[in-house]
Amino acid sequence: MERLVIGAAFVDIKGFPEGTYLPNGRNAGKIEYVHGGVARNVAEDLANAGLACMYLGMVDDTPLGEDVCRRLAARGVNVEHVRAVPGGMGTWLAVFDENGDVAGSISQRPRMAPLAALLREKGDAIFQNAGIVILEMDLERGIVEKTLELAEKYGGKVCAMVSNMSLAVEKRDLLPRFSFVICNQQEAGLLFGLDCDACTPDQMEAVLHRQVQKWKIPAMVVTMGEKGAVYAELHGEEGFCPAIAVPVRDTTGAGDAFCAGVAAGLSSGKSLRQAVNIGTFLASTVIPSRENVCPRLSPEELGLD
Repeated sequence: MERLVIGAAFVDIKGFPEGTYLPNGRNAGKIEYVHGGVARNVAEDLANAGLACMYLGMVDDTPLGEDVCRRLAARGVNVEHVRAVPGGMGTWLAVFDENGDVAGSISQRPRMAPLAALLREKGDAIFQNAGIVILEMDLERGIVEKTLELAEKYGGKVCAMVSNMSLAVEKRDLLPRFSFVICNQQEAGLLFGLDCDACTPDQMEAVLHRQVQKWKIPAMVVTMGEKGAVYAELHGEEGFCPAIAVPVRDTTGAGDAFCAGVAAGLSSGKSLRQAVNIGTFLASTVIPSRENVCPRLSPEELGLD
């Protein structure tokens, strides 16, 4: 069984201050360029955990785009259907504070329209072996609907992850068709039209229970940073998983690793609670480093067969 990840690749430009970050002043520090993008990160996380994975998306028709594919392939990601097109990758510019948290960012979206044509042309061949599909919900509606159609045709589960919730919320009517949805606390507030920023885990768990029932979402997980994560199923379990305390160096990619861990667990027959525990562990391996992805691990280290 293959795990299929669909979404955008980005180049992340990160700025780290040498001392205390001054929002309205000049900051000396270090600037780094790394491969990024929610979907690209999730694909590499899955491969780093020793799991079969295919990445479906676009890259630039430049040496930088070639480098993205080369790195993914070296990690074991299947990139045979990735297409190189002008403007195929996005750019994320972020400045971090002295605690490793994002102080401000600007994102330039990539050109993803060619992905719709690829799904029409080769979707059946791609999806017939995909046991689980991990999809950026904020892609163009036609791409999201075609993905759901193909997954339903071949009996695959579909996980919705989010890169830009302001775009994803336009597809809220599609929520019941996803097997499970993963987002953070702020994104959940935008999705449901609620102010969730100050919620405690107990309060967020109650909110999630009500919204899962209201929108008929089969399963959903909401991450809450250092507080942990809450989860709920439409007809099943719900609960809270505490975060694992680790030194914070760069929080970028932790949510993506969490998503990869949850998807890895659910695609391996684990319960939602067990899958959230796996996601929590995988996220904890990213936060102490400046890498966007988890280190090389074995499935056994994640409790997977």
